[in-house]
Amino acid sequence: MVKSLLSNGVLRRAQFRWFYLGRTLSLFGSGMTPVALAFAVLQARHGQQLLGYILAAELLPNVLVVLIGGSVADRYRRDRLIQLASWGSGFSQACIAVVVLTGANPYWIFPFAVINGVLGAFTSPAIRGIVPELVDGDDIKQANALLNTSRSAGRIVGPAVAGILVATVGGGWGIAFDALSFFIAGACMVRVRIPSHPIGSANSLLRQMGEGWAYFRRQRWIWSITGAWALMNAVQMGAWQVLGPIIAKHTFGSAGWGLTLSVKSIGLLIASVLMLRFQFSRPLRDGMVAAAAVGIPMVVLGQSLDLPYLIAAAMVAGIGSTVSTIAWDTSLQQGVPKEKLSRVLAFDEFGSYVVIPLGEILAVPVADRFGLHTVETWAGLIFIVAALVPLSLALVRQMTITDIRALAQDQKDPIAE
Repeated sequence: MVKSLLSNGVLRRAQFRWFYLGRTLSLFGSGMTPVALAFAVLQARHGQQLLGYILAAELLPNVLVVLIGGSVADRYRRDRLIQLASWGSGFSQACIAVVVLTGANPYWIFPFAVINGVLGAFTSPAIRGIVPELVDGDDIKQANALLNTSRSAGRIVGPAVAGILVATVGGGWGIAFDALSFFIAGACMVRVRIPSHPIGSANSLLRQMGEGWAYFRRQRWIWSITGAWALMNAVQMGAWQVLGPIIAKHTFGSAGWGLTLSVKSIGLLIASVLMLRFQFSRPLRDGMVAAAAVGIPMVVLGQSLDLPYLIAAAMVAGIGSTVSTIAWDTSLQQGVPKEKLSRVLAFDEFGSYVVIPLGEILAVPVADRFGLHTVETWAGLIFIVAALVPLSLALVRQMTITDIRALAQDQKDPIAE
């Protein structure tokens, strides 16, 4: 398969190869951080509340700045933006690693978490938007599947290694490796060169943001799914990312939690490899049905079922998550005009993530009031229902990939419609 990708697939393009190498290394490092950081913070006084606040401290500035980040990515060169942001993230992660390794006051993590959030607001729309500039239109889905394969592989090895480090020498070393991976990713992006965007000299950032919003709000197929993910992400980040490690700490421990996350990533990897060949018939419908599977392990965890059941549910969730991600990214990258892509992606991310800090902050107080396992169970059920709600729209159920591609040609200027 690798030989086929090098000769006939997306890896035949040198620009994409360098981008892919940098992303792969960065994703592997980032796969170690959630487990390493979570259990390092949980050891501190009031660690349960502190973990939620730290996660929110990274996400909130990301949400607030992402609309600017999307406009900047459409305005200037996405390759240089990714390069500089990668080096900045490497610096901030290195500082967090120092705080953890030296046993300093964990509150020192907050300013660097904020920096990570701001840098991520510029990188994410640029990374998602640069793919159509590096590969042909017919190769976009394959490129997304390949990137998700690397993300999945990193999440398999990363959490398992981080769980071992937490139990032995300390998870700070996992965060340090993440910092190094960001520096290497930035160096790889030096070899990626794409043209500047001519739009930068014509319009202000505010006008660009307005144009992006005008396009976004006219596309019901986009905002209906973005709205569903707003609730789904808030529920998942609060119940799975915050309450999950707390339940694990009192039951099967950090090693079991790391194993669960790794097995979930095995599901991600399996689906990513299959998606290199599989073609969507109706990507929006297929993606949201697959997304519903992500709620299953929350229900299993909330019902206090044995670890093997949680691991099996996590694998199913990993498969569903990958199919959903690839279907959604491919639909946006093929259905939105390139000159507006990063801005539309930024509005998608803003809408999808804006409620997450609330979910992270409220997770522990709500669990204290109603019980950890009760909240975890209901969170999984709410997630599943929210994923299926957009299917009530015939547009979401019936659009084919051909219909989506036609949108990029027929609606280049929605303001003039």
